[in-house]
Amino acid sequence: MNPATHVLIVSADPAWRQQLSDGLNQAAAKRDNPHGLVALPCECDGSALQAALVPQPQPQLQADVQVVLVDHGPSTASAASRHAAVALAQQLIAARPELSLYMLLEDDADKLLVEQLASDAVDGYFFRDEQDHAGWFRILAAEVAEKADTPFYDALRDYVAQAKDSWHTPGHAGGDAFKNSPWVGDFHDFVGEEMLRADLSVSVPMLDSLLHPTGVIAASQRLAAKAFGARKTYFATNGTSTSNKVIFQTLLAPGDKLLLDRNCHKSVHHGVILSGAQPVYLDSSVNRQYGLFGPVPKATLAAAITANPDAKVLILTSCTYDGLRYDLAPIIAMAHAAHIKVIVDEAWYGHARFHPELRPTALECGADYATQSTHKVLSAFSQASMIHVNDPAFDEHLFRENFNMHASTSPQYQLIASLDVARKQAVMEGYRLLDRSLKFAAELREKINATGAFRVLALDDLLSDEAKADGIRLDPTKLTIDISASGWSADELRDELINRYNIQVEKNTHNTLTLLLTIATTRSKVSRLFDAMLRLAKDRRTPLTYARMPEAPRFSALACLPRDAFYEAGVRLPLVDAHGQPNAALNGRVCCDQIVPYPPGIPVLVPGQVIEPAIVAYLTRLLQTQKSIDLHGLAQVDGELHLRVLSETEQARLPRRHAH
Repeated sequence: MNPATHVLIVSADPAWRQQLSDGLNQAAAKRDNPHGLVALPCECDGSALQAALVPQPQPQLQADVQVVLVDHGPSTASAASRHAAVALAQQLIAARPELSLYMLLEDDADKLLVEQLASDAVDGYFFRDEQDHAGWFRILAAEVAEKADTPFYDALRDYVAQAKDSWHTPGHAGGDAFKNSPWVGDFHDFVGEEMLRADLSVSVPMLDSLLHPTGVIAASQRLAAKAFGARKTYFATNGTSTSNKVIFQTLLAPGDKLLLDRNCHKSVHHGVILSGAQPVYLDSSVNRQYGLFGPVPKATLAAAITANPDAKVLILTSCTYDGLRYDLAPIIAMAHAAHIKVIVDEAWYGHARFHPELRPTALECGADYATQSTHKVLSAFSQASMIHVNDPAFDEHLFRENFNMHASTSPQYQLIASLDVARKQAVMEGYRLLDRSLKFAAELREKINATGAFRVLALDDLLSDEAKADGIRLDPTKLTIDISASGWSADELRDELINRYNIQVEKNTHNTLTLLLTIATTRSKVSRLFDAMLRLAKDRRTPLTYARMPEAPRFSALACLPRDAFYEAGVRLPLVDAHGQPNAALNGRVCCDQIVPYPPGIPVLVPGQVIEPAIVAYLTRLLQTQKSIDLHGLAQVDGELHLRVLSETEQARLPRRHAH
């Protein structure tokens, strides 16, 4: 299937815009036009914005707007008309920054005016009187080709096509090790010839080096930076988990203070250990009815920034697993006023740049760093992520040293290629695909609610009272379904969906299911899901009385840096005593590990934290009442669950080692 690309010609002069459209289309007919550029005339009013924001269906193919030419008008046009053209250009780019914008001017004085009003948004200029339609088409075609370029993927594909004999790693040598094997030959067929041939190594110079890119990887990263609105972008092949750790080690020296929400991903907590930072944990808002952890209240963040003027970094998760996103701009402004760098874990929000309903992104709100799991909501392979940098004081050498400390010297080239391709898809058709997904999400919300047995939670349902006035928004592509009225337990419903209807959900709590819509969501999938939910609703049972989730205790205190507690040998003490009660011997001890109930995956204890009776009671009650929850971080000793804590000797040494 060949692509189709619309070039909008926006002008207040009907005859002139039609003449230009015809001229560009005639030029397209005479030249090679692999991206299917078609010029469309459009009035200089709201219809231009409408044309860019409403995908135009075609019988066989969906065309995507990629370029907009805005006519600034002749000198005889009114000042209001000419200013309106610039304002329209600003509106178009504000709605869809991935569009290429060209201005049609009459003279250099016009150019100065446009640059004052919209210089950052304009990709190029044409002068009206030249009427060089063939030359203009060539430039516009080159612009689209550059956006559609995938430097690394193209180099990888070309190298594989050259069919070189492999006398280097990896040992399967392009899949030859699997061929004709009676034992593993099926793996060759399952994975596929091209994927195996593309599993190469750093022995191939033309494919560049992820650890020190100067060629096709560097070119692909530059295109990604432009697409996502970053000064610099780096590809990561071991996930956002490692990306967070790399940034921590770049910005934080041992003992530096870090502000973080307690509901951060566990990789952030691991990063605290590795960097040797001194964390200030901020309790998140909690929806106890559904067992969901939300953003840290804005008042809590403001108080923490004020109380910790020596903090170096603030890290936030936006959006959360359940789709809750901070009103980031004022928070980042507060942090920057206190000279605090801001990292935003956008693992679940990497698609936001490409639809106005999902923006602003963290970078657009002023974040210094954003990490994204391009594989979660866009089309990259699992583990493929990006690190975006907008820090004006960015130390690229130091970052590179830390990046290379964590990155493999044998990166998976298919992952790099998938990042290249995912960026291209997001830029070229992300808006249309996301627009479709958002419509599907609205449709599913309405239909699921109509079943009477299931209800998709709205923003107000998801937020706790303490965060409802904080300007938090919801990512509509994440649907959290309250199943309470159906009579099904979450585990039963999840199993019924997978075993009977071949539907796998993203996650569940004790009384909710979470569905994730992406650019890959199709009409058929929506139909099958609704059919399953409707059938399950008809099979409803007596509503269950759910045991209330035990209330997670507030953070207690740190006795030492998490790194120091983690690297001690410690001793193991049982969580419950011989009578099945919370073990009082744990009270006042210092935890060495990260203890995480999953779901929801929020640490109850972190290394270095003082254990209080309420914490032990909470963990014990979880074990006794919430059978679907796993407690990660506990040690098994003779079949019983133990906590690793500092020994009395280790704990006694703490004051001398940590005078601060």
